[in-house]
Amino acid sequence: MIKKHGSANWKGSLKEGNGTVSTQTGVLDKQNYGFKSRFEGGTNTNPEELIGAAHAACYSMALSMILGQSDLTPDSIDTKATVSLDEVDGGFAVTKIHLDVTASIPGADDAKFQEAAQAAKEGCPISKLVTGAEITMDAKLV
Repeated sequence: MIKKHGSANWKGSLKEGNGTVSTQTGVLDKQNYGFKSRFEGGTNTNPEELIGAAHAACYSMALSMILGQSDLTPDSIDTKATVSLDEVDGGFAVTKIHLDVTASIPGADDAKFQEAAQAAKEGCPISKLVTGAEITMDAKLV
């Protein structure tokens, strides 16, 4: 079993307070997050942005693996995961994640690429984690 961790610290009230988030590897080390970045477009990070980055990274790796099973090696896979946070039943929930994928894969045809892209969307561990959210995708082979 593989275990990784992240951590967060929060100080103060929801709107005026602030926090920091860190990762096990130290890539994120006490990076600021808070209400403004989450709900008002502030400049620090926020949970949905971090989920988006995690989903984009996981998806890209899953797609590379699936392509490799067909002896295809991508030159590049660019994935943007847009996470929608909506008010639901008096609270907030991640309701949708949209993946925008652009890939350069020598020797791949669009049909094989679309099949692999769909399989990665369904099989990536982060996709499996966010089962309560609708996951949509636009995938382009360039």
